[in-house]
Amino acid sequence: MSQKKINDTKKLSWGRTKPVVSAEYVVGITDGEGCFYVNVSKMPTYKTGYRIQLHFHIKLQEADRALLEKIQNTLGCGGVYFQKETRSNHASCYRYTVGSQKDIFETIIPFFQQHELQTSTKRNSFELFCRIAELIRSGKHLDADGVRQIMKLKSEMNKRTAGLA
Repeated sequence: MSQKKINDTKKLSWGRTKPVVSAEYVVGITDGEGCFYVNVSKMPTYKTGYRIQLHFHIKLQEADRALLEKIQNTLGCGGVYFQKETRSNHASCYRYTVGSQKDIFETIIPFFQQHELQTSTKRNSFELFCRIAELIRSGKHLDADGVRQIMKLKSEMNKRTAGLA
């Protein structure tokens, strides 16, 4: 994403505009509802036996789908998907997801480096996410020691805070 200021709308190629939200709003909603996630999957066909993928998610109630679409328009990447929920204490929702590694490296990471997260727990998870991304960028995910480093950093991410409710 370029350094230009995000406006209330983005021009489409045929002159129409798509609704967007401010960068500050994206930061705020991410602080509350966002997740920087590293998926480590056992894959015997991979050299190290593991596939490592970076993801960014924001999950909101079904009624707030349009807001997620505005965030998608603002960031210019990712998609909004319905997530059916079968657990009795959870509602179905929509999830904005960025899974493209190119978009993670070229849009998501630079955006949150430019627009700092406000909560210490989310900022810490983002910093660990960036360290893992750098290991991937430098090819460390392709050897066993690098995978161990990534798994250790991942274990420190997205720590729950107990007893606040």
